[in-house]
Amino acid sequence: MTATLAPETPVITAVPVSVNRGYCFELVKLVSQWRIRLLVLACWIVPAVFVVGVSQQSTLPVDTLFGRWMHATGWAAPLVMLGFAGTWALPLLTSVVAGDVFASEDRLGTWRHLLVAVRSPRRIFVAKALASLSVILLLVAGLAVSSTVGGLLTVGNHPLVGLDGHLLSSGDAAWRVLLAWVAALAPTLALAGIGLLGSIALGRSPMGLLLPALVAIVMQVAQMLPLPVAVRLALPGFAFISWNGLFTSPTQLAPLLSAVAVSLVWAVLATVLAYVLFLRRDFTNLAYDGSGRRALTVGLLPLAALTALSVAAIAVSTSSMGSGIEPGKVQRSVATAFAHLYRMQTDQLHRPAVTEAQLRTTAACAKSAGKGAQEGAGNDWRCVVSWHLPGVAVTGTAIYQIDITSDGRFMADGDGPKEVNGYFLLRTSTGDAPNPLWQFDGNVELLGTSSKG
Repeated sequence: MTATLAPETPVITAVPVSVNRGYCFELVKLVSQWRIRLLVLACWIVPAVFVVGVSQQSTLPVDTLFGRWMHATGWAAPLVMLGFAGTWALPLLTSVVAGDVFASEDRLGTWRHLLVAVRSPRRIFVAKALASLSVILLLVAGLAVSSTVGGLLTVGNHPLVGLDGHLLSSGDAAWRVLLAWVAALAPTLALAGIGLLGSIALGRSPMGLLLPALVAIVMQVAQMLPLPVAVRLALPGFAFISWNGLFTSPTQLAPLLSAVAVSLVWAVLATVLAYVLFLRRDFTNLAYDGSGRRALTVGLLPLAALTALSVAAIAVSTSSMGSGIEPGKVQRSVATAFAHLYRMQTDQLHRPAVTEAQLRTTAACAKSAGKGAQEGAGNDWRCVVSWHLPGVAVTGTAIYQIDITSDGRFMADGDGPKEVNGYFLLRTSTGDAPNPLWQFDGNVELLGTSSKG
């Protein structure tokens, strides 16, 4: 009897799907959702419509930074939109995209099918994270481009008045607007990382979807409280407002660079924590609904520790445990802005030209009429500005009521004399024109050195 050997059965090895194919698949899944398509459409159209609508109105959003210049130059529009986006739009967009990219698989019960198709949890995470990042960048680009194009087409490519009153050329304004939007990407990435973490840690719970928006609200509230500068800079949300330092001369880069660095570290840490939680989760349990205690130990505690370390590092390196708002800084900022804007008013009225050096502008500022602590935010600052004109013996003076927010931004409201800052219009040879000295915005550098001058 002859024995025959059965042929060996070939072993089929499952090859994981490449990251590129997984990324394309996840991107198609995202953009096929009606809410994502609606958000993309809104981000690329609504800002331009808003700018056109404001251009037809007699009133301006003066409570928003650069809002008072929306009738003067198209470059103010993207900055107004950036202020709104950092407060509301970007946190909500990251919640809808990154906060739901993993949780949607839990709701639909499709994890097992996805794992069988891709064969690698690591590649699934990378593909989903990259797809959500791509959609978020598309939404941010829409907000920036739409508001910029709407402003330039409606108002025009005119110079922009900076936060210290100096005039920025159109090219300089364009470059700084671009840098401001790029800087805003850092806190957006931090919120996106938090969204990924919440989407994985909280599963089907609605809290995962809302987590980036809730974190953004908490950080906004913290920025309004009388906290030390070191604590403000240690929160990634500060990068949404520190871009205003780009529009002063010289530029106030220290707070912006610190805020961007903190935001990027938050983004990296939150994404790594989300990756660790994702690899440790149980994909066989159909009733899985979040990581419970692990979400606290692996998710929340490391971010809290990072905040504490950031506060300590910033406090040691910058000596910034106070409010950062002191009389010397306020006086210097108000005097500088007044001098630049006085020259603008002089040009409007066709008076003899004068330089800042000739004006020798100074300001004497006090909080609460000199009673109590002379530092910190509040609407009870009062400044008396003095300047000199060539060939005039009498020193000119003007009074301003100053409202300073805790992030260093201030609005100066003219309180006389009427000929200088007491009325919002100027009578010029070509008709009435806005008075640049009536009200103006400025910025106190929180990390700058104080001065008594």
